[in-house]
Amino acid sequence: MFSVGKTAIIGGGSWATAIAKIVIDHTHHLGWYMRRDDRIEDFRRLGHNPAYLTSVHFDVDEIFFSSDINKIVEAYDTLVFVTPSPYLKSHLKKLKTRIKDKFIITAIKGIVPDENLVCSEYFHRVYDVPYDNLAVIGGPSHAEEVALQRLSYLTVGCADQEKAQAFTEVLSSEFIKTKVASDVLGIEYSSVLKNVYAIAAGICSGLKYGDNFQAVLISNAVQEMNRFMTAVNPIERNVYDSVYLGDLLVTGYSNFSRNRTFGSMIGKGYSVKSAQIEMEMIAEGYFGTKCMKEINRHMHVNMPILDAVYNILYERINPQIEIKLLTDSFR
Repeated sequence: MFSVGKTAIIGGGSWATAIAKIVIDHTHHLGWYMRRDDRIEDFRRLGHNPAYLTSVHFDVDEIFFSSDINKIVEAYDTLVFVTPSPYLKSHLKKLKTRIKDKFIITAIKGIVPDENLVCSEYFHRVYDVPYDNLAVIGGPSHAEEVALQRLSYLTVGCADQEKAQAFTEVLSSEFIKTKVASDVLGIEYSSVLKNVYAIAAGICSGLKYGDNFQAVLISNAVQEMNRFMTAVNPIERNVYDSVYLGDLLVTGYSNFSRNRTFGSMIGKGYSVKSAQIEMEMIAEGYFGTKCMKEINRHMHVNMPILDAVYNILYERINPQIEIKLLTDSFR
């Protein structure tokens, strides 16, 4: 019978904080890697993350903090990676400890830039972690709502269903419902694409397109997502499951969605750089758009929404012109 053993969180943002709270309520002990010693000291003093989800309080006596990733990796069995995807490589470059025998869970909804690999593939190819030791957390789950203990549904994907089930038991509670799946690649790619489509939804909102069009946009987005997932990993899946469609809907419509917010600013006339500076948070979809565009150059899937967002963000095409061309392709 598989046991997740001692669990550690790698990352210090809002989603990392929300997952840490879920886990520690079950285990009453947690390892936590944060890059900055000053943040750790403030966390210990205040009893909450000083920068994210500051209303969520922890018993800091139940947490082993360290800014040394090697100390955490050596001491813990299950490692939950929740860093922004652009920074994953820089954190892992500090590793001197092997991770191939650890149970690695990625809650990162992004692609590793320059490598153009989803995180599970990156861990497998670069760090030799076997697929049976790789899992992913997906589903519609804004950190803010999870922290407020609002009912949420999470899916744990892993090739080894026993390991997936074991970790769902660490997550499950009155307000967190869980299930398992084997479609690790599909969950990861859909979680990247839904951020791209949320940027598209935000751009259209900023351009004053109404709810009627937003519904058409999202219905076309789920078809586009399904085409890509079928091309990259042609297994039987139900794209209408909450881990795919549900995550797309909440990211495309919610006020908590930083990708939608970022897109809305672009639609209102902000430059990419000014929108990023004003947000002070990372919109994963900005990086995901470029990575997905580069991946699709080899896959040749029909992806007009991805193309439109890429043209706006990276080719600096006027959003009004690009979205008008997109609307003409919809039916």
